[in-house]
Amino acid sequence: MTATATPTKTMTMVAAINDALALALEADETVHVFGEDVGVMGGVFRATDGLQARFGAERVFDTPLAEAGIVGMGIGMGLAGLKPVAEIQFAGFLYPALDQVLSHLGRYRHRTRGRYHLPMVVRAPYGGGVHTPEQHADSPEAILAHTPGVKVVIPSTPADAKGLLLAAIADPDPVFFLEAIKLYRSVKGEVPEGPYTVPLGQARLVTQGDDVTVICYGGMVEVATKAAEAARVHGIGVEVIDLRTLVPLDTETVLASVRKTGRAVVVSEAPRTNGFHSEVSATIAEEAIDFLRAPVVRVTGFDAPYPPFTSVEDVYRPNPVRVARAIRQVMGY
Repeated sequence: MTATATPTKTMTMVAAINDALALALEADETVHVFGEDVGVMGGVFRATDGLQARFGAERVFDTPLAEAGIVGMGIGMGLAGLKPVAEIQFAGFLYPALDQVLSHLGRYRHRTRGRYHLPMVVRAPYGGGVHTPEQHADSPEAILAHTPGVKVVIPSTPADAKGLLLAAIADPDPVFFLEAIKLYRSVKGEVPEGPYTVPLGQARLVTQGDDVTVICYGGMVEVATKAAEAARVHGIGVEVIDLRTLVPLDTETVLASVRKTGRAVVVSEAPRTNGFHSEVSATIAEEAIDFLRAPVVRVTGFDAPYPPFTSVEDVYRPNPVRVARAIRQVMGY
């Protein structure tokens, strides 16, 4: 018998997310989608477009502008046996809900000694690149990754966005699912039709190379890939690793690559101090220092609020030139 390839469809990332939500709602009546403007309007980026008309206002519904209430309600729904999928309109709006996140969301399995799980997904657009207002381009993933009991997922392709979101909804524990605003419609890719999952905790090898490892996620994968292409012209082989999930972190893939290349560059658009890029750097220093031919170099945002509206963000947000400069730096040791 000849194996039949899975049919695919070319999609943007936002369309792939919409497809995943529709499949989850169709397959499981306990799945509920809610947040600010997700129902009638279909979301500020149209990620939930058409879902309320298809599945009804009881399962896809709008909430007040109250992030603490959105997350708190989701916690109650999850403990009651439902599968809530909450949207925070922008990741920078999440801060009012941190009490619910830090004090409750990640603690229930530990608090009940494993008797209760909390299957909740919190989606939020994050990151810059499209000249948004203040607090619309924040990257708070390090705050979330620092919270025991929650998982953090950040896709960089439409296919991964769909498969990872379906895996997150099926997960018995709370998952933060951050979506790079810059990638919503700027990237397209072949996405398998129908339901499938991409396992949480498995990084993706984007490009292969023997000289330098560049570790990144979300919107920075596109940036790192362009820098790798530029380095290849000069005879430098760059291995780009897309983490896909920060928690759980695929340390095995990261360390295997660094032990092969002996050089590492970590890229993130979050502020420099105490970002998740620092966690990756520390892991490499602890587990692979004997293999390093140069210090680990970080390419990040700056220790300042993300600049709103203006082209200044083109300086704040890492670009291929900055990443290429870091690659040359580690090659120079």
